[in-house]
Amino acid sequence: MFTTRVLVSFFEFLLSVVMSGFIIYLTYRVFIKANPDFDMEAEIKKGNVAVGTLVSFILVSASLILQKGLGSVVSMFRLHLSAPGESALGLGKLALLTAAHLGLSLLLAVITISVTLRLFGRLVRHHLHAGKELEKGNLAVGLVLSAVVLVAALYVGEGVSAISKALVPQPSIGQIEIMK
Repeated sequence: MFTTRVLVSFFEFLLSVVMSGFIIYLTYRVFIKANPDFDMEAEIKKGNVAVGTLVSFILVSASLILQKGLGSVVSMFRLHLSAPGESALGLGKLALLTAAHLGLSLLLAVITISVTLRLFGRLVRHHLHAGKELEKGNLAVGLVLSAVVLVAALYVGEGVSAISKALVPQPSIGQIEIMK
């Protein structure tokens, strides 16, 4: 039992390290390229604090959402180690399920953040052009957009956790006969 706990903990640690690097790289690339208003990377290089703040909150928010999906992956690994015969999950199937769970979490993070920013932009477009204000370096706009992204991530993270947990394969307990 102790060995199982140590292996599961080590697996969770390694998965977290790999995913943190992956999520930072991928989220940064996706959102830098997805901005239609201006070149975010050039603005960061110029020292635009508003853009830097928004990008940093996007990274944090995507990480929070993805972290909620890690729980189910760790549960599947724990099930595989603790009940290998009953779980019927081979190592290949476990790897595919892990990739699917993390991919779903990542997809939901990207969709959530994109939709949130676009929806907020449409809600305020008549009196505030967020993209233009960010490009000018308006820190207040950067902070408001950052808060919008963070709030959305906090709420959606729980939904991602629920979906991910629901998709964890459960072991079969067999058939139970009731005798008269």
